[in-house]
Amino acid sequence: MQRKWFMRQYWRLQQSQTLISMVFWCTTLTLLIWPYVSWRFDSNSEFSGISMTYIGLGLIASCVLITVLAIGYIYDQFLALWKEQRTVDTERNPFGTYAMIPANTVIVGVLNKILREQSKGDEEVEKTCNWIDQWLAWSSKQEIWARSQRFWDEKFPEPVPELFFMPPGSIEAARDVGKKLDD
Repeated sequence: MQRKWFMRQYWRLQQSQTLISMVFWCTTLTLLIWPYVSWRFDSNSEFSGISMTYIGLGLIASCVLITVLAIGYIYDQFLALWKEQRTVDTERNPFGTYAMIPANTVIVGVLNKILREQSKGDEEVEKTCNWIDQWLAWSSKQEIWARSQRFWDEKFPEPVPELFFMPPGSIEAARDVGKKLDD
């Protein structure tokens, strides 16, 4: 409970950091630039009832803000190296490329069965459903399926039934593998 509370506070700090850092950027750079341009703004004159000093400071702060936002936009659109990093992460993640997490396996299996029932006689759909059946059979032999099934068997009152979209005997085979696994 305490850990979750501290993590929420840390997240709030991170969220506010963007706005706070923009204020610091604008304030710091405005005050560093002001001595070099203050001679252009006569403090004794006013524009619309506002001292030229404040207008000058406001212009500098606006220019700094626009510059920082423009640099961020240019970096994000043209120099964003993190995009390639995300591509590499996805390519290396088997669940982003060829494997399915057990929850998705169940969803795909049920949808495949519904699709098969709804499109009786369509050869293209049958081919696709057969291919998905092979993928589901492969998924049922993976360690992650055995671990998930063991969890479901232990936590729910009823063990995992023979799922109608899985190959016959695959649930029992995964149960045997799950018993041999160490956490």
